[in-house]
Amino acid sequence: MAFNSVQPPFLSPVVPFYGSIQGGLQDGLQITVNGTVLYTSETRFSVNLQTGRSDNDIAFHFNPRFEEGGYVVCNTKQNGYWGPEERKMQMPFQRGSPFELCLLVQSSDFKVMVNGSLFIQYPHRVPFHRVDTISVTGAVVLSYVNFQNTRAALVQPVFSRVQYSQAATSSHKPKGRKPKPPGYWQSQTAPIAQTIIHSMKSTPGQMFSNPVTPPPAYSNPTYPMPFFTAIPGGLYPSKTIVISGTILPNANRFHINLRSGSDIAFHLNPRFDENAVVRNTQIGSSWGSEERSLPRKMPFLRGQSFTVWIMCESHCLKVAVDGQHLFEYYHRLSNLPAINNLEVGGDIQLTHVQT
Repeated sequence: MAFNSVQPPFLSPVVPFYGSIQGGLQDGLQITVNGTVLYTSETRFSVNLQTGRSDNDIAFHFNPRFEEGGYVVCNTKQNGYWGPEERKMQMPFQRGSPFELCLLVQSSDFKVMVNGSLFIQYPHRVPFHRVDTISVTGAVVLSYVNFQNTRAALVQPVFSRVQYSQAATSSHKPKGRKPKPPGYWQSQTAPIAQTIIHSMKSTPGQMFSNPVTPPPAYSNPTYPMPFFTAIPGGLYPSKTIVISGTILPNANRFHINLRSGSDIAFHLNPRFDENAVVRNTQIGSSWGSEERSLPRKMPFLRGQSFTVWIMCESHCLKVAVDGQHLFEYYHRLSNLPAINNLEVGGDIQLTHVQT
């Protein structure tokens, strides 16, 4: 059954974590759990798809155990009673290391991917539509829990190489809006998918939705690099851009540019050869002063996946990496709607772009 609702992600939720699944589980829903396994005396963690916050009814119990060489237990609990365990004597997780766990709901089973590789398929023992909650407990810290619709209808492709000499013709500005319940852009597994953009408050872990005209979202593992596309309507307060990818193991640098004609309004340039994240603006072929300071260590790692959120506010851009606020960059070009092109290049493979 296809569905069109957009579920907000949970950013940096505290463990133990209980999150509602809006509308319950449906065929084609993919839930992505991104985090890091803690290196502590605790030797287990669990991800459960269940009914309510009680643990009496768990449709799918996924339980990695760092014991006896490491293995994963899968099970179902009905009316407080566990069924027969399924044990897989493999351990795809490493203590102290980040991971990405994807749970895809299919008509006959749950398909489980760990770090991009198929790990197990678990046949349904109870109707999955009873599930309305995901819980995570144990020795992990979470970056985010995201929800994707893999059955989304396609829209017209808009891939094109942007001519930077073209002047911006759009002066779209959203009307004043009040914050609504939490919301979030929708990541898709289809090559081109319709989505909804939302504004994001700066309060950690919280987002508020303000739907506007659906922008294009790309999710294609074979992106052309460098990648160019338009930013519909240019920048304006509450506009959010999302870029996800994987950094190549031998990467030196990559860049994300927000462009206005031939100028670069915002240049984000992680440099692994300098262990720095450089920000700058280029006007008339001349670079301004670099900004390099960060409140924490380098958030990008060779060989690791990442997600960059860029949210425009009236005075600055707010940038978060993997759900954690990283820095603010004050506008050096004031004509925000004219900043209407995105360029991504360098030593990465793109997996998702949303403008």
